[in-house]
Amino acid sequence: MRQILTSLVASALLCGTTSLAVAQGGSPKAATKGAAKSAAPAKPEAAATAAAGGAEPTLIGQFGTWGAYTAAPNGKKVCFALAKPSSSKTNPPNRPRDPAYAFVSTRPAEKVVNEVSIMIGYTLKPGSESTLEVGGGSYAMYTQGDGLWIKNAAEEERMVEAMRKAADLTVKGVSAKGTETTDTFSLKGLSQALDRLAQDCRR
Repeated sequence: MRQILTSLVASALLCGTTSLAVAQGGSPKAATKGAAKSAAPAKPEAAATAAAGGAEPTLIGQFGTWGAYTAAPNGKKVCFALAKPSSSKTNPPNRPRDPAYAFVSTRPAEKVVNEVSIMIGYTLKPGSESTLEVGGGSYAMYTQGDGLWIKNAAEEERMVEAMRKAADLTVKGVSAKGTETTDTFSLKGLSQALDRLAQDCRR
């Protein structure tokens, strides 16, 4: 279920449209079948709508670089913090890519709290692993499409705690075409955004 629901974000950002079939337990392929492919949304508001499963998200607070949103796709509450990178680099330089976003999501109905995902803005090299570096630690991330999730779920709580305390995080990946990318996200305001979401998601 985690794979299906987090694929919702990736599919929405890749295709620009989202079906509630995913939220209802369908497959990502079924949810995006027939959807016209378009560039990922450049504005956080569009990314937030995609993350909300197509439901209209409500911005409940902006904390530094992080927006805190709530939505209720299919009647089930979803809360998430969203930010764009403060810097992005490619090697070779200046390779085209869609905007990247970092999400920290909570879905009370599924007992999911502070799930970290990165939509990296291009199709990752199949079978590749990426890394997320924060607070002096490095975490292996598994890849699917243009999405990254922590490989060892048991480490996620520790990673989020490090994110709360650190100034920034760095994500490294390799595209299907072999382009190496490094994205840095400022973590200013993340702790406050997560605290606000924790309050709101109890309701």
